[in-house]
Amino acid sequence: MGLAIFLLIYFLPPWQDAVDPSGKAFALTRQGKASIGLFLMAGIWWVFEVLPIGVTSIAIGVMQALFAIRPAKDAFRDFMDPSVLFIFGSVVVGLAFTKSGLTRRLAYKMLGFVGEKTNMIFLGCMVVTAALTHFMAHTAAAATIFPLLIAINELYGEGNKPTNFGKSLFIGMAYSAGAGSVISMLGAARGPAAVGMFKEFTGRDISFFDFPKYMFIIGWLMVFFIWLYFTIFLKPEKDRIEGLKERVKELSERLGAITKNEILVIVIVGFIVLIMGVQSFVPALKSQDRASLMLISTLLFFIFKVLTVKELEEIPWNIILLFSGAMSIGFCLWQTGSAQWIAVNWLIMFQKANWFVFIMSIAFFVLVMTNFIMNVAAIAISLPVSLVISKYLGVAPDVILFASLVTAGMPFVFLIGAAPNAIAYESKQFTSGEFFKHGLIMSVILLIVLGIAIFTIWPLFGMQIRL
Repeated sequence: MGLAIFLLIYFLPPWQDAVDPSGKAFALTRQGKASIGLFLMAGIWWVFEVLPIGVTSIAIGVMQALFAIRPAKDAFRDFMDPSVLFIFGSVVVGLAFTKSGLTRRLAYKMLGFVGEKTNMIFLGCMVVTAALTHFMAHTAAAATIFPLLIAINELYGEGNKPTNFGKSLFIGMAYSAGAGSVISMLGAARGPAAVGMFKEFTGRDISFFDFPKYMFIIGWLMVFFIWLYFTIFLKPEKDRIEGLKERVKELSERLGAITKNEILVIVIVGFIVLIMGVQSFVPALKSQDRASLMLISTLLFFIFKVLTVKELEEIPWNIILLFSGAMSIGFCLWQTGSAQWIAVNWLIMFQKANWFVFIMSIAFFVLVMTNFIMNVAAIAISLPVSLVISKYLGVAPDVILFASLVTAGMPFVFLIGAAPNAIAYESKQFTSGEFFKHGLIMSVILLIVLGIAIFTIWPLFGMQIRL
């Protein structure tokens, strides 16, 4: 089906230009039309797992070269984009936590605090994940928390067999990492990038503290709703893990005193998080890519022999390839002009709509696009057009920016939407189809929460909604 859709779109006659409100025309080239077909084919293959998800990513590069959509050099260069290497570095952090034994120590401490009730264990894991994203990139937070969840799932007592508890634990981790990451500029690159674009288009700056001011309630409301949804629709098979407290106490005692390697991991990761945290404030660090900073930790882990070549061979390359393909198709849509063509066609449909419908249409468009391409790119293609149209509808630019950032941070539908989604998939507790199904429902809940925020929460905190 995916291949048939690609070929159908590829051989169809040229499509009409998209025209924005200022009269500027966006032509769709043959390569742009083909990239839309490839985009749909990849989505179908990823959802139905026609091939391993990493192999579908390889197909994205191959199809671009075979059908002359982009040169092979460009298509495959994106497979080693700095964003992909950042994800690689984040995964290595997770491996270091596991190998050193720090993961189990943290898991036992947390379980000793939250008790034996499975719902409270699940809530505790989600709160820790979301809280971490206030201070570090959500990819790094997910990679750090993932081994801890593996340790907790083992204590559930069902081995590697998929369970409702396991599905909730890992999908919930991915979703809460997204929800937490919208609260702070440190949670993901999309925040600083969007603020930079906003300043360029409007001449106004958004401060570091405006994020938590407007996003804190939205992010934590979503964490609560994610927890509530999974406790109802994926109710754990066990209400309690009987004897967990005694077992955790016994296992903690077996670990003994904290080791040299555990201290090294804490120091190295703390150092990297600190550098990335102050990067926004220190001019000398602003030019450094986050990937190079993250990979410093990889080098240090091997220099101090926390990790060996054995761990390097255990890297989940299926997940790394998944994001390589996502980068390739994202840049393909961007460079061929098809992303701009789609954005203009979509937003023009709402240029005479009610102001609220228009804001929600932008949020919905970003939500759909961010499940397939980089969330920064999703905002970059929609923000310029939406800010032009918003003037005619009397909509303030601030609400356009923050509504876009809310949905850009929570791609709940596809694994490629965000690195935490793919990291969670490595648990083998759920299929991409299950993730898709639950993600659709959570996306509807997200849009409802956003709609309520636009009418009540944001005006209460002083955000201008109408001009």
